Parts: sequence; C-alpha cells; structure tokens
Amino acid sequence: MKKSLKLFRKLHKWPGIVIAFLAILFALSGIVMNHRSLFSSIDINRNWLPPGFQYNNWNLAAVRGGIPLDSSNFLFYGNIGVWKKNDQSISDFNQGLPSGIDHRKIYQLVEFTPKQFYAATHFGLYKRQLPEGQWEQVPIPIKENRLTDVFVKQDTLIVLSRHHLLKSADGNQFQVIQLPEPTNYKRETGLFNTLWELHSGELFGLPGKLFVDLLGIVTVLLAVTGLLHFFFPKIAKRRREKKKDNSKLTTTRRLNLRWHNVVGYLFLIFLLLNTMAGMFLRPPLLIPIAGNKVGLIPGTHLDSPNPWFDKLRKGVWDEERKQYLFSTSDGFFVADESLSHPLQRMDFQPPVSVMGCNVLSPIGPSQYLVGSFSGLFIWDLNKQLVLDAFTQRPPMNTGGRPISDNMVTGYFEVNANEHYLFDYNRGMYSFEGNPDWPMSEEVLEKTPLSLWNTALEIHTGRIFEHLLGPFYILYVPLSGLCLLMVLISGFLIWWKAYRKNKPKKKIRI
Repeated sequence: MKKSLKLFRKLHKWPGIVIAFLAILFALSGIVMNHRSLFSSIDINRNWLPPGFQYNNWNLAAVRGGIPLDSSNFLFYGNIGVWKKNDQSISDFNQGLPSGIDHRKIYQLVEFTPKQFYAATHFGLYKRQLPEGQWEQVPIPIKENRLTDVFVKQDTLIVLSRHHLLKSADGNQFQVIQLPEPTNYKRETGLFNTLWELHSGELFGLPGKLFVDLLGIVTVLLAVTGLLHFFFPKIAKRRREKKKDNSKLTTTRRLNLRWHNVVGYLFLIFLLLNTMAGMFLRPPLLIPIAGNKVGLIPGTHLDSPNPWFDKLRKGVWDEERKQYLFSTSDGFFVADESLSHPLQRMDFQPPVSVMGCNVLSPIGPSQYLVGSFSGLFIWDLNKQLVLDAFTQRPPMNTGGRPISDNMVTGYFEVNANEHYLFDYNRGMYSFEGNPDWPMSEEVLEKTPLSLWNTALEIHTGRIFEHLLGPFYILYVPLSGLCLLMVLISGFLIWWKAYRKNKPKKKIRI
C-alpha cells in the first residue's frame, strides 16, 4: 500500500502543479463560452494577443462574401462586419449594428429589392435601405437568433436558422417552415455534436449549462487549493526559520485540504466525464468520431421532433432544376419548390469539413463553387461531377482530415474580371491575379476579437500556437490525459488513505 500511495502522490502532485494553471484557463474560458450573448458586447484588442491573431490580407475569416453596388462600388462582409469599397477607399458600413464585434459576425448578405439589403448574423436578421438609413433588426417569429444564411428565390426572401426555414414576400412578415424529414430518416445526430453539447452542458438545457459552469468553478477551486497545499510547507518552513507561530497556518492548511478532498470526490465522476468529452472535440481524437452517428438521447436538448434541428447551414434556389439545395451537417439535400415532400440526399457531392460549408455560390446553370476548410470544389449537378477548383481533378481521399491545405472561408465576384477567394491562413486570393487591396487602419482598429472568440482560442489551445508550433494540436488531448491522471490519482489517495485508514492515522497528500 505504501508503494502505491507513493506512486499516486507523485502522479497527483507534479502533474497537478502543471495542469492547475491550464485547468483554470479551461474553466474560466469555458464559462465565458457557455454564455455568448451575455459577453457579446465585450471585445479584446488584437494587439494584446499573439501575432497569429492579427489580421493580414483579410485572413482569419475576415471576409465571407461581397455584393457589387455598381461599376465602381461593392460591399463585402464577414467576421469584420460590413464594409464598402470603391476604387479609392474602404469605408465603414456597420451603422446601426449593436456594439461588440460578435454582433457584426455576418454569415450572408443579399440584396432583396433594389438598394434594400438583408444580413444574416449570429444574433438575428438585419436590413438596410440605401442610399440613406442604417441597419435595423428585423423581428423573426422563432426563438433562435443564430442565422446561417439568407438568399433570394425569385421574389421571395429565404432565411435559414440552424433549425428552420423562413419565407417572406415583403421582408417583414415571415412564415416559419419546418423542413420535411429526408428519405430513410433515422432519429440520430452526430457523435461530435452530442459530445459538444455534453461538454458544454447544453445537452440538458440551461440547467445543464449552469451545472457545467459549476464544474468550472469547482475546477478553479481544486486548482487553487491544490497549489496552496503545495506551497503551505514552504511557507511554514520560512515562518519557523523566523520563529513565528504556525498554529493558524496549520489550521488553514487542514481546512484547505479538507475542502480540496471533499469537493474533489463529490464532483469526480462529472469532472472525468466532462474532461473526456472535451478531449474528443479537437484533433487528433476528433478525426475518428467526426462522421459517426448516434441515437438521440431521450429528454435532452437534441431530442427534437424537428429532423433538421441544429443541422441547417446554407441554401440556394436552383432555377434551372426548380428545387432548393441545402448544405447541412449531414451533407447536401435537395427539396421541391413546395417544401412538402421528403428531402433527397445528393448521391454525389463535394467534401465539406465538419466545421461546415462556407461557400455555396452559383457559377452557372446548376453549377456551384463549394468551399470549406476541406478546400474549394466545382460541383456540376447535371453532370454529377466534382472537381477540385485548384487542380481541376476529382478530389482526393484525405483520410478523414478535418482540414485541407486550402481552408476556404469566403468567395465573391465583383464583375466578370474580378473574382476573389479568401483563405483562413493566407487571406485574399485573386483568380485573375489582380492586386490585393490592403486592410485600412480603420478596418484594423474597428475589428477586435470578441471575448467569446478569445475564450475559444484559449479553450482549444490555439492561443499557444506561436509557442508550440504545429504541436499545439496536441494541447487539448495531452492536457485532458494529464487532468484525468491527476483526478484519478487524487481519488485513489483519498480512498486508500482517508477512507480505509482514517481512524488509524493521517497521511499527508
């Protein structure tokens, strides 16, 4: 028993000192991520962040698309909000949008009627009339404000949330449509999505999220009390050397250890489950589960009668084929004009990253550019043909990689001689070799990083990429393994020493 206790102490003590600081970062960033709307107005200056978080050539998903206004002016939009460009300058076009860069996260912008624009944002639908006016929020008859797309079908405005389709003839009054279930529908969802919601607590609604917040507070408490327990002997030694009384320090130390032990064993199972779920949300452990499906857990947030709950990403109306085309988390589906028949899954479709489709742009009759972190592809529906847009060859099997060398975040056409692609890392790319237009000082000053996104970068470890290089991808799984080892070894110490031998003696942890 003594040998095993000695081993457990080592596994608990030294890895625990290292993981304590990281665990505090995980916990605090996770709490922020769980309440995005609450923190949506708080931004972080990019100059305070590592070099990889500075905009350069419109990278980091700064731009998703654009709309020409006339021969010399166009709008472009993305994570930086909406901006207007002409031959000479770039000007702010965000007037009326709420404060906080998170409220300016624009997924799609369309011109519905002449000079009337609609924007699908992370926090709702907005419209703006030119030449005067500013952005105004449009009330929509659904609870979820997170919109994923907006497009025009003839004279009808179509808005997509992650759950529903909304139709409007005038841009003000909307009809909510729950899309029919697809053929051969099974009530299941992605394993990744299930683990994501389990890790955040959203799987069990608001009570679940608040409980995971509590786990975050518990994690901070365990980390702080563990560090205090490590430093108490050193403090006591210095006080003895100075011939000071240590009685109060001894009492505090015992109380600190008691809280550490009691809180640890009460929440152990929940901390283990939450840690393991989080480990599978980042590569490399993400790769084997990315395409797996699991049944819906009864009574949970995902247990919805809507077959498209949290699955809709992008859509477009195909005029030639007279049908809708939808990009979803389950792949591409087509629907008839009435939206009354089961949706049909496309047999032949381009690769799309698990992070979702970023580009679905018509380039010809039933031909589309499809872009995501898996690359950029030309998709011809009539010919059932998919080609890599860069190599003009069929896409290669990437062996399950969630990203490719071309991490496409945006695309738009200014005119027949100007087509721009946007890569997450490299930024702007002109197909015709046109000169890049630099980011102005005004753009850089007005596009900080939201607190929520900063928390995400901390939580996933990407904020340490400048220190770890490509090995940062192992930050989450290795930290998770370390945390599991500390939690399990701590419990075994308590179980062996404080449960079985409590009446006999006290053993220092």
